[in-house]
Amino acid sequence: MTELYQPEKTTSRRRSSNLVLRPFLKWAGGKRQLLPVLRQYIPKNWSSGSSKYFEPFIGAGAFLFDLQPKKALINDTNKELINCYLTIKDNPDELLELTREYQKNISKKRYYELRELDRDPEEFEQLSNVQRAARIIYLNKTCFNGLFRVNSQGQFNVPYGDNKNPIVADEAIIKGISKYLNKNKIEITSQDFKDAVSKAKNEDFIYFDPPYDPVSDSSSFTGYDMNGFGKEEQICLQKLSERLIDKGCNVLLSNSSTNFIKDLYSDKQYYSIIEVAATRHINSVGTGRGKINEVIIFSKYDVK
Repeated sequence: MTELYQPEKTTSRRRSSNLVLRPFLKWAGGKRQLLPVLRQYIPKNWSSGSSKYFEPFIGAGAFLFDLQPKKALINDTNKELINCYLTIKDNPDELLELTREYQKNISKKRYYELRELDRDPEEFEQLSNVQRAARIIYLNKTCFNGLFRVNSQGQFNVPYGDNKNPIVADEAIIKGISKYLNKNKIEITSQDFKDAVSKAKNEDFIYFDPPYDPVSDSSSFTGYDMNGFGKEEQICLQKLSERLIDKGCNVLLSNSSTNFIKDLYSDKQYYSIIEVAATRHINSVGTGRGKINEVIIFSKYDVK
């Protein structure tokens, strides 16, 4: 049995809060509304100054920006997403200059012009990192329902969203993130999730937020990247979690509340599971939005 937990409104557990830090993208499965729950499962023995934080499926980075660790490795196999983080770190002013230009032309015509760029690999390769990052941010803020979805060729294929008054890039957020990434020891990579945690050691804190196990065949969302993330990958992640726990790492995971996931993490020697009522506003299928149950899984560590 899993415990159903209703999130309470709590203040951040960060010792030093920069409230400007928050996601610069809309993201399916983003964790902003689950932060009050996640904050309660920060390991007691983890220190943001001495131990390292790992997030192999960084997505929009809501938990990272809430924790604000001083040492971290953030990772994602989505290379366009990781390019956004690197560009914000290294070239925030150039990125903002270009997004200001994009802000002047929020239209269906401009949207599809930018979306089509990855249909020609040679032309796409000629884009600078700043141009690619600005393109992704523009598409994300103006596409249908804030989805990031690619087809089997890795091409962005979400339709135009006709959103009202979207802000392509918020200057305060972009500059705040850039300052944070440069001021602290934050490694940014795009590799397999197993490789991303290969150097994790005793008392390091690892948060896994993988593509969720679908609650039904119709709700499966496999377009996050062209490689997909199915049952085999979920099993591989569970086995990896046990190896990390055996090394003394603090492991926290989130996933959908399916029987498959709850059975996968049923070993009480390693895990505790709580069930959380969450609200999803971003989904490719309208019936997939609204209140759903998710699970928070954590290794046997004391919480703060």
